[in-house]
Amino acid sequence: MKTKRLGILGVIAILPAFAQVSSAPSSMETPSPRQHRPIRDRVDHGDGTTTSSNWSGYAVLGTSFTSAKGSWTVPPATCISGDQYAAFWVGIDGYETNSDTVEQTGTDSDCDGRNPSYYAWYEFYPKGSFNIGSLTIKPGDEMSASVTYNGSEFTITIEDVTTGKSFTKSETVASAKRSSAEWIAEAPSSEFSVLPLADFGTVLFGKDSTGVSGTNEATDSSTSGDIGSFSTIEQINMAKKNKTKEATTSGLSGDGTSFSVLWISK
Repeated sequence: MKTKRLGILGVIAILPAFAQVSSAPSSMETPSPRQHRPIRDRVDHGDGTTTSSNWSGYAVLGTSFTSAKGSWTVPPATCISGDQYAAFWVGIDGYETNSDTVEQTGTDSDCDGRNPSYYAWYEFYPKGSFNIGSLTIKPGDEMSASVTYNGSEFTITIEDVTTGKSFTKSETVASAKRSSAEWIAEAPSSEFSVLPLADFGTVLFGKDSTGVSGTNEATDSSTSGDIGSFSTIEQINMAKKNKTKEATTSGLSGDGTSFSVLWISK
């Protein structure tokens, strides 16, 4: 499947750092009342594009994924009134209809009424989401994150490249299909419904905007490379069930690594 490719400008220096693996929540990890769920209300259009009520971005399909790596620039939330939420993450699973887990880590740009809120989190869905208190997130920060599988457990690593601080966590996930990898802007969910999408303007994913090499990439049983390297690529746009558009995804950049997502409505 071929996708339209558009250039995205910008280069930021890379300062990698790594944290030790932790197997249980620490005092710096707090449960979130929200979750980052598998794709909802998915409509395939048969041309490599998909509409969803909670996801926008890209997914690549395959078998036995062992890694997904991503980078993005934390966008500012424009907050006028009401509680609204926007999450940006990289992960494995959750796209295919028979996949009901998601192994993922990312950041949120939320609105607590008129006040913006920024934080990092991880989630091994259907287990709950945990906010990462050891990372202080600000608009404009360059983020780098990965999800890897070693044959028995998944490990998430998220780094704020701007500050040089990072966090790592490992867990086993029962019934993980490892059938897709994703780079997503999401409207998070409560227990019962998709929440209002915060106005994040435009979020930029990938090396061309963040300067973080090795992103956005994934590895499965047959392919290891950037998004554009995979034979099955799905471009996802977010829309309500009544077809009101909420966020649209650009084509891939010429090198197959980068794209943007534009907020349209909550």
